Amino acid sequence: MADQAFRVEQCSTSQQCLIAQISDPHIKAGGKLSYRQVDTANALREAITTLNQLIPRPDLVLISGDLVDFGHPEEYATFKHILSDLTLPVYLIPGNHDDRQSLRAAFPEHRYLFQHRDFLHWVIDDYPVRLVGLDSSVPGKPYGELSNASLEWLDKILTEQPEKPTLVMVHHHPFVSGIDHMDQQPLKHASALENVIGKHAQVERVLCGHLHRSIQARFGNTLAISCPGVSHQVSLDLTPGGPSRFQLEPPGYLLHQWSAAHGMITHQGFIASYPGPFPFYDANGLID
Repeated sequence: MADQAFRVEQCSTSQQCLIAQISDPHIKAGGKLSYRQVDTANALREAITTLNQLIPRPDLVLISGDLVDFGHPEEYATFKHILSDLTLPVYLIPGNHDDRQSLRAAFPEHRYLFQHRDFLHWVIDDYPVRLVGLDSSVPGKPYGELSNASLEWLDKILTEQPEKPTLVMVHHHPFVSGIDHMDQQPLKHASALENVIGKHAQVERVLCGHLHRSIQARFGNTLAISCPGVSHQVSLDLTPGGPSRFQLEPPGYLLHQWSAAHGMITHQGFIASYPGPFPFYDANGLID
């Protein structure tokens, strides 16, 4: 990440920006498998390899929480070691599996994590797209919450630059996903966040993780999108009262492409090896 300052300057003077998002690495220390099944460390390595090789190169990477599995310092040390191979600027928010103080201690060079006294809320103004990170974690609880003071902070931040396209990132999903066991641990009182977002038309997306699936919903006059997991995915079971399960489906990432000409477009990519790309047509314009 040595070229971060150059890339920030380059992006901030352009009329377009490409933002990659990954989520929920759930890193464990000592080579342990998550849920005795998932090699999350190797999955993150494969994700980083994928991001490093993307063409065109993203200008930055957002990681939307649950960086590690239990919030232990040794897990953050493992996470940081793996993340050091990423050749792009990266910005982090915590999830319910994270620990604020351990995260700050592991990344003292990430000064944006220290912008707010009580929470890991932050705002980055270095790009054509404004980035706002929210800390929805509640220590010891699987659900998320934003205090009244946090919502007031967000409203103030968004009021400062009403003309600049903005992404707001929060770990917990602020909408009903239809996956019952996940909807028992959402962002609580999400309507309060929706009221704030709805006042600020420049918010292009509300980005989240937690669901380990790519899901979209209307939210506060914009679009809320959850990012697929870096390793395992929550099972797609829309049965009321369905069991809490996961599957080793192909992991993925999101690419948020903004341009002054066309606004924000979001794509989903997969972290996997698969055949292609193949041309639709040969040099003569036809393939038998």
